[in-house]
This record gives sequence, C-alpha cells and structure tokens, in this order.
Amino acid sequence: MPDVQNQARAVLEGPDIHRALTRIAHEILERTKGAQSVVLLGIPTRGATLARRLAERIAQFEGMKVPVGTIDITMYRDDLRLRPARPLGRTDLPPDGIDGRTVVLVDDVLFSGRTVRAALDALNDVGRPRAVQLATLVDRGHRELPIRADYVGKNLPTSMAEKVKVYLEETDGRDAVLLIKEEAR
Repeated sequence: MPDVQNQARAVLEGPDIHRALTRIAHEILERTKGAQSVVLLGIPTRGATLARRLAERIAQFEGMKVPVGTIDITMYRDDLRLRPARPLGRTDLPPDGIDGRTVVLVDDVLFSGRTVRAALDALNDVGRPRAVQLATLVDRGHRELPIRADYVGKNLPTSMAEKVKVYLEETDGRDAVLLIKEEAR
C-alpha cells in the first residue's frame, strides 16, 4: 500500500481573505443597488461566519445593518444515505424573513454544486425570495450541477487529488485557505 503524504500550500492568508470579502461586499452593493432588500444567509459552518463578516463590511460602507442568518441543509443533502448520521443544524432567519428579498447564500468553497443545490431546496421550504445569489470565498471548479457563483473571492483551479481547506479566525484561530495535495509514495 503506498504511503500518502499531504502537502499543504497556503493560497490565501488573512489579509487576502480580508480583501476578497471587502471586494465581494462592494460587488453585492453594486449589483443589488444598495443593501435595502438584501439578506445574507450563510451555509454552516464557515459560510455562516463569512456571511457575518460580509454583513459587517456592508454596514461599514452603507451605514445600515444587513439581515444575516443561516440555512441548515442537512436534510436536503443527496448523500444522506451514503454517510453516517449527522446532527441537524439550525436554520436561523432574520425576523423579517426572506420573502420578496434578495437572498445571498454564502459558503466557503464551491466545488460540485451539491451543497448549494441543497441550500436552494432548504430555502424553498422557508420562504420565497425575490432573487437568490451565491457568494463563495473559493471556487475550485469540478461542478456536477449547473451552478455558478455570482461573487467569488478566488477562482482556484484544482485537481481531484487536491483538497481546499478554509480556516477562519472565529472557528479555527486563524484565517487561511490551504490547498492540500495528496501524493502517493
């Protein structure tokens, strides 16, 4: 059996993530013509943290709070029967809900598109937004579904033998995006 060694390379560090989120916040404001009807919904775990960070930046730029929440996708995943049982997360919607609003789903890494599809299905059960957009810190390619991000921090072409790991200060003690390549020996 070959020995596998993981080699990690940082592709984004703290200042890079800060700049990417600042740019995404500006792009959201530009595309939605202000933040009046925007709701940010993070896909746990790291997407929820990124949504809160985006809301803070938008508040700095616009002088108004943007509603933030989370959307649990556990029961909407298409791999439930393939993986061990996992605990249900919590969907936490802003008090005014999402009906008639522009919802920006926020996630850390866009890969196959299956997580976003699950989030769209979950969203259908909690309200009827006017529009849904997608913001992701990293788009690594390899889509299996016809899903595209509206806002991307970094496009990062990867091979299937590579993994992308996002670390955020709030959950991991530091900000970084690592590309991990598994090499057989």
